[in-house]
Amino acid sequence: MGIDTAADERLARRLAELRLQRNWTLEELACRADVSRSTLSRVERAEVSPTAALLGRLCAVYGRTMSRLLAEVESEPARLVRADEQRVWRDEATGFVRRSVSPPHGSLRGEVIEGLLPAGADIAYDRPCPPGLEHHLWLFEGALELTLDGEAQLLGPGDCLRYGSGTSRFRSLGPGCARYALLVVEP
Repeated sequence: MGIDTAADERLARRLAELRLQRNWTLEELACRADVSRSTLSRVERAEVSPTAALLGRLCAVYGRTMSRLLAEVESEPARLVRADEQRVWRDEATGFVRRSVSPPHGSLRGEVIEGLLPAGADIAYDRPCPPGLEHHLWLFEGALELTLDGEAQLLGPGDCLRYGSGTSRFRSLGPGCARYALLVVEP
């Protein structure tokens, strides 16, 4: 899985564009997202790669799913998405790897994401995703605790959890990685 540094730079530019489209200063965005101004500045200048949790906060502020935001920095995807062409993003802080298997596109409402969360990794999305989203998480390997709006669900291989919008926390219980497919359907 190759990490695309050019896409990281496009992501930084897109995040800056979204802020400027709203005529927000870095300080205003920092207050809305509850993230330090200096961190936001470094992310918008592509000096650091944002964590999954930080992207989650920014997506909540901008009313986008993470997949939609990442798709906005890619060129128009082809109908057939070959395995070696699927966008891969890594959260260096947690080791979380996110593969956009079937990215959002045009009038299509669904997307497929593969997640790989190392044992012990814990990611909290403390801001709800845009309202009306439908999620289906299908765990392939490992053990995962998925907490939705404060209610923990334990998943084992083959389990599928369906849920709507809200806050979420993903915790890989080990001993190995938790590998799953997440299907997201927009309203």
